[in-house]
Order: sequence, then structure tokens, then C-alpha cells
Amino acid sequence: MLAKMYKEYAVQRTFKRIGIMGGSFNPIHIGHLVTAEEAFSQFDLDIIIFIPSGQPPHKEPRKFAPAEDRYLMTVIATASNPHFIVSRIEIDRKGPSYTVDTLKELRKIYSSETEIYFITGADAILEILTWKTPEILAEHCEFIAATRPGYSLEKFKELHLLNENAKKLPKVHFMEVPALAISSTDIRKRLRNGQPIKYLVPEGVEHYLYKSQLYTTENYGS
Repeated sequence: MLAKMYKEYAVQRTFKRIGIMGGSFNPIHIGHLVTAEEAFSQFDLDIIIFIPSGQPPHKEPRKFAPAEDRYLMTVIATASNPHFIVSRIEIDRKGPSYTVDTLKELRKIYSSETEIYFITGADAILEILTWKTPEILAEHCEFIAATRPGYSLEKFKELHLLNENAKKLPKVHFMEVPALAISSTDIRKRLRNGQPIKYLVPEGVEHYLYKSQLYTTENYGS
């Protein structure tokens, strides 16, 4: 039902430039939101679609909180921002959550003239050639790679020097985001150790985490 509502909302609007914020959001935090807002501003995007992964294909399922919890936290975190929406595309789709499959679905919703920017961390860009059919990714989107201040781009430059691989990579734009020093891994660790997470996650997500106690034990990764 929610997926249908999302599609109806999407087709009712004509977007020229869309940002896709994909990730496990395990849990979502301020760094994710700042990154999305910065991309929205810098790249003149019409909307940011947050897409929590259902089954991350490259990581152990036991390290992730249930998909519905991660989806609800993402909804809570983005609710106050009028140009943020959350999609269930990957959560409702069975099997591993491959980015290329998500982009194909989005292309069925939006016209071929819509520009799609996939927002991710620079470290993920370095792994892009291990993703499912990276050459097809290049046909559907460009990437916005979020980096921390002082992040070295040498590895990426080296990757582009490999002629056999360079043609497989989508176009990449780099964007510096100071708040990327915050990480989901650190938030999970702080919760297990009884340390505060205030101002690291949105207030609604903070209340959700304390009430659900999702990460107060060794569940869902280190």
C-alpha cells in the first residue's frame, strides 16, 4: 500500500533532478541528513529520496536491525523536511537489495529525461566495481561522493587511471561534508556502552532507539 502511494506521489510530480540517498541506515543519523541537504543545495536537486536497503548484499544480515525498524527511523528522521521522502522500494522487494535493480525501478517511474544522482560515501565509490553490473549503473545515474574534510582522493584517481575499469564507472562528483565524522557504527557502540547519542541523531530517532533498545546488546553488528 505504501509503495503504491509512493509511486502515485512520484508520477504526480515532474522532477528534473533527483537525489537518491541509499544505505542501510543502521541507524540513520545527522550525518546522513546533512549530506542529503548539502547535495540538495549544491546540485540544485528537486527532491531527495531516502531508500533504506532491505537485504544489503555485501554484509551479514545479522548485523542489521530489522528493515521495518530502519525504515521507520528514516521516516521519523526526514519527516520535517519538505524535500525529503522515503521509499520502500528495496524493503518491499524480495532478495538482495542491488542498487542497479532499484535504479531500473526508478526509471519506470520517472522519465528518461530525469537526471538521477546517487549519493554515497567516497569509500563506497572505491568499491563500486564490486557492485552488480557497474556498467549499467553508469547508464542510469551519476554519483555524488560525500567526503570528510581532508579526505584523500588519490585512490580514486588511481582507479580512473585503469583504462579497462574507467569506462565502467558512472560520472562522480565529490562533495565535502564535515558532519561525516559521525557514523552509525559509533552510534551503535555508544548505545551498547550506555553513552549519550543526543545531537548525533534526530530527536525522534533518539527516542525510538531508547524505546526499542535495538542496539543495546551485541545484536545487529559491532
